[in-house]
Parts: sequence; C-alpha cells; structure tokens
Amino acid sequence: MRVAITRPKADAEPFAEALRKIGVEPILEPLISIENIEGPSLDLTLYQALLITSANGARALKNRTAERNIRVFAVGDASAQASIEAGFQNVESAGGNVETLARLVINRLSDEDGSLLHGAGTRVAGDLSGELSQAGFDVRREVLYRARFIDSFSTQFVRALELGSIDGVALFSPRTASAFVELAEKSNVTNLNGVTAYCLSQAAAEKASGLSWENIIVAKTPDQASLLTEFRSQASL
Repeated sequence: MRVAITRPKADAEPFAEALRKIGVEPILEPLISIENIEGPSLDLTLYQALLITSANGARALKNRTAERNIRVFAVGDASAQASIEAGFQNVESAGGNVETLARLVINRLSDEDGSLLHGAGTRVAGDLSGELSQAGFDVRREVLYRARFIDSFSTQFVRALELGSIDGVALFSPRTASAFVELAEKSNVTNLNGVTAYCLSQAAAEKASGLSWENIIVAKTPDQASLLTEFRSQASL
C-alpha cells in the first residue's frame, strides 16, 4: 500500500515513519512550503499563556523568544509535540480543533489573569480569537510564518497517479484538499479510481469531493492518531 502525504516536509516525516511501522509505504508530495517571518523578540511576560494552532507555529515561535516556562495550549497532539520539541515546559493539547481549543482555554484560564498570545500563520482556520473574546479574553495574534502552495505536482507523482501506483492520499486540512483538487485538475489526473482520500476532517473531505476517488475516508476524530487508525485498518484488509 502506497500513500501520498501532502503536508510540509517537517510535518510529513513523523507521520511517514508511523505509516512505515504499520507496513504502509509513504510517498512525500508536499503541497505547501513554510517560510518563517522574521521579527523582534517577543516579550511573553505580557501574556498568561500561548495558543498554538499548528506545529509550524510552534517551530517559528522557537526563534522569536527564549522564554519556555509560559503555559502553552495547543490545538492537537502534533502541535503539542512540536511545542515540547521547541522546549516549552508546560504544554497541554486540546486534542481536536479550534473549537475544542477554545473550550479548553475557557475551562483552564481566567480572563482576569492576563492576555493570550496566538502564534499563527498569515491565514488561520476557524475563529479562535472571536470565540475567546466572547468569553471575555483579550487575544493578540502574532503572525509567525506564511504557507506557500506549490504550483504543480512533481512529474514523478503525476506519473505514479497515471500508472495507478498510488493507493491513497492523506489530506490534513480543507485548504490542502482544495489545493490537491486544483493541482489534479491542472495535471489532468482527475479520475482517481483506485485511490482513496484519507481526510482528517469532514471539512477536508468536502473539499476533496471534486475528484473521482475510489473512496473518501474521514478520521473519526480530527487528529493524526485517528487518521493512522484508518490506515492501519485498510492496510490489514
């Protein structure tokens, strides 16, 4: 079983290793490149906690502050792990999406104890600041990186799709799923009979539905462990 991973390389490598352990051959086809945005050092003493909604945000934040003791609330396990690897000592994962992260913060913190800093990219999914603002929190968003989508699939990947040597594609976000559909149309490989789309969320699945897949499988919960379970189930058939 050969599966294409569309995440940026730094995010793709750990998932690729997990796939290898269950007998799935990963093919790295990153649709996005990540570029950190330079800026002055951040004074985290102004905030009671950091909010991290992507592993890329955690990696970019590492270069903008020497502070590591501040509380960190991460949207999911991957972003929590990236925060830990960046050296932050007090990290908690919401294990889900922006909504679960907002609920976790509201349950754990008081708006009276200070502002929150959201380390993010130039574009964000959901309305984390809006949800927390409604609960009385003051949230500042610091743009730490930008994501650039590629212009076309690699020649090798298009050839593999044409030959039917790709069994699945892992799609981790609605934006990535949309980009995949656009690039497939551009490469004239829209008929993907025999290829299954493995989506982290229903929103990603809806964006992917513009192509003729063999099947579209959605993780039961929006995290990598759940998506890996779907691969494990299919690999054992």
